[in-house]
Amino acid sequence: MTQERKAILTFNDGTPPIELPVLSGTLGPDVIDIRALSKHGFFTYDPGFQSTGSCRSSITYIDGDAGQLFYRGYPIEQLAEHSDFLEVCYLLLYGELPTGPQKFEFDSMVKQHTMVHDQMNRFFTGFRRDAHPMAIMVGVVGALSAFYHDSLDISNPHHREVSAFRLLAKVPTIAAMCHKYNVGEPFMYPQNRLDYVGNFLYMMFATPCGHYEPNPVLARALERIMILHADHEQNASTSTVRLAGSSGSNPFACIASGIACLWGPAHGGANEAVLAMLEEIGDESRIGQYIDRAKRKDDSFRLMGFGHRVYKNMDPRADIMRRTCHEVLDELGLHDDPLFKLALKLEKIALEDDYFIEKKLYPNVDFYSGIVLRAMGIPTNMFTVIFALSRTIGWVAQWHEMIGDPENKIGRPRQLYQGARQRDYVPLDKR
Repeated sequence: MTQERKAILTFNDGTPPIELPVLSGTLGPDVIDIRALSKHGFFTYDPGFQSTGSCRSSITYIDGDAGQLFYRGYPIEQLAEHSDFLEVCYLLLYGELPTGPQKFEFDSMVKQHTMVHDQMNRFFTGFRRDAHPMAIMVGVVGALSAFYHDSLDISNPHHREVSAFRLLAKVPTIAAMCHKYNVGEPFMYPQNRLDYVGNFLYMMFATPCGHYEPNPVLARALERIMILHADHEQNASTSTVRLAGSSGSNPFACIASGIACLWGPAHGGANEAVLAMLEEIGDESRIGQYIDRAKRKDDSFRLMGFGHRVYKNMDPRADIMRRTCHEVLDELGLHDDPLFKLALKLEKIALEDDYFIEKKLYPNVDFYSGIVLRAMGIPTNMFTVIFALSRTIGWVAQWHEMIGDPENKIGRPRQLYQGARQRDYVPLDKR
């Protein structure tokens, strides 16, 4: 019988040592189970939870040093090359790739839920026309619980599954409605003759005035973007969904909390920041001075879309997105577009520069995805909405896993208090 590994926490003030179990996963570093610390009057201090495992999960694994991303054990490169988005959704939600009949049934079930309640059309008129689409997304997705009361019992597996299908099916519809409301065009009802991504493009760009068929090259490009962004382990928005869900909140409220967190520029705004940077650089002749600025420690300027806080090597999603980017530019004949030429020139210089090579500041997925989305005609303020649409299945899968976890407890981080000690109240006239 294998002996259980222990970590022993010792003190230099005579406090008795504390034994803590060491747990191993199937991949990744071992973790020290610190739950017993509170019984001894201690807890850990870890701002940003950078060294804390908050849960057990079987969904996504990242090795930042090796540049690996697995969904349920499958490398992201294989899934992006061979799967469609709904097949990846099935995998994330149920843990296995579907058979043919399972895939057909799953796709059909999603199509049954693509429409939103008709009263939600009027819900949009409560927002200003120039409201940011993410502001509308937070409100409308959260409001789904006011329209779909029949699937809010999170202790009921069937209710959880129905909610998962509703979120997966309705978030694209809501995302497209946000765009249409923003630009003053009528909402377009979903067309269930189309596949998942083609249907979203139809709702985004079709009008009642004419016929619209999604371009298959652009649809496949968007599908890859969505697959690459479907889940990314315990990031800020996923952790937000889990924390909200730990209190027993309904799934629509939990996903709305994830959307709100994703809206933060430090999380979901990277590809938008890439385009803003390219527009600031403006011309190929200015690339050199911006490369020099990026190297200077006393300059706050950073080259957006290079390096990644998780991937210390190449982002495994970047090469897929780079090839997709060129496919889209070829399809649309945009290789001569000044902004795209600037991006490709910047990419070439950075990949050949010793400073960037030494620090492993390679282009990441966001460098290319922003270029692709812009080429497709998707406005910049919709970039994070596309991210939220892609990540919905990851949030749902993580929420579903958490609800079924027997170790699940309401999230309650501790703090290192540094405020005033106990003080006595002083009446107003004596202060």
